[in-house]
Amino acid sequence: MADITQSPMAPRALWSRIDKVLLTGIAIVITLAILDRPAVVPTLIEMLEHFRGTLPFILFAVAAIAAMKATGSERLLDGAFTGRETRMILLGALVGGLSPFCSCQVIPFVAALLAAGAPLSAVMAFWLASPLMDPAMFSITAGGIGFDFALGKTLAAVALGVLGGLTVKLMATTPVFADPLRARPSIGGCCGAKKLTLDWRFWLEADRRRIFGDAAWSNMVFLGKWLLFAYLLQALLIRYVPADLIAQVIGGDGIGPVLLAALLGAPAYLNGYAAVPLVAGLIEQGMNPGAGMAFMIAGGVSSIPAAVAVWALVKPRVFAAYLGLAISGAILAGLAWGAIA
Repeated sequence: MADITQSPMAPRALWSRIDKVLLTGIAIVITLAILDRPAVVPTLIEMLEHFRGTLPFILFAVAAIAAMKATGSERLLDGAFTGRETRMILLGALVGGLSPFCSCQVIPFVAALLAAGAPLSAVMAFWLASPLMDPAMFSITAGGIGFDFALGKTLAAVALGVLGGLTVKLMATTPVFADPLRARPSIGGCCGAKKLTLDWRFWLEADRRRIFGDAAWSNMVFLGKWLLFAYLLQALLIRYVPADLIAQVIGGDGIGPVLLAALLGAPAYLNGYAAVPLVAGLIEQGMNPGAGMAFMIAGGVSSIPAAVAVWALVKPRVFAAYLGLAISGAILAGLAWGAIA
């Protein structure tokens, strides 16, 4: 006889196990089928063609992240936050702009830095640069928008970190940055696994091979899911949003489109990987390239995972300064890129 005494999974628990990105994508396709059925197949074909064009960059990014995890090369970052304050600011910006930290790793890493006495200026440099660029992001951006844009965003990430760090250093004695930390900051994180010792020949150890495989699979699922969703949105954007409307709102020269894109970056941002196809589609439709850069910089720094990492550790006034530096840096980066591109 079947056991009917066990209660079914609670709706809340079942909902938490459902992939929201996949569910949203399915809902979009179903809605499209109801409202414009002939557009379903062309939209899906366009989505898959864009994904196929980016696939080599995705595979490179996945392999790079997995190799960094398996070799323990994150150990190379341990000495970046020692020495003179200006040196720490420069290295903090470089580490943040080039390292493969995920947003949840930032919280315990930064908490440890602050507990060890690292100055807030160097930590701020790292905080501002970290969400904007890493090897995987560079590869995806280069494949989706172009190598020049990816390089420009990398330079903007490091420059923003340096600008923020130096600003905090100059204003360290003001009320804004006095006693900046929360009384009992949360230092939890979903990526808080113990770091490995450095060994480049990771394939010689079974544990490191397992770490490589796990990291490669999880990042392939993550990138593939978000990029397919983003390319679906890109296809819909190109199909249904008139190019002249985009050109009218965020096209043209001057500070207006850049300022608008920077202000819209935070609420409209999905994540750094999903933003690449969207910005590529907007630029194709007539968006000012400088506005595209401002959108990605402002959105990346103020996105929920990045902002939570800061909010968890510092008082609201320091968090407000973080957001102010992010928006200001995004506007400057957008104006600079608009003048160059």
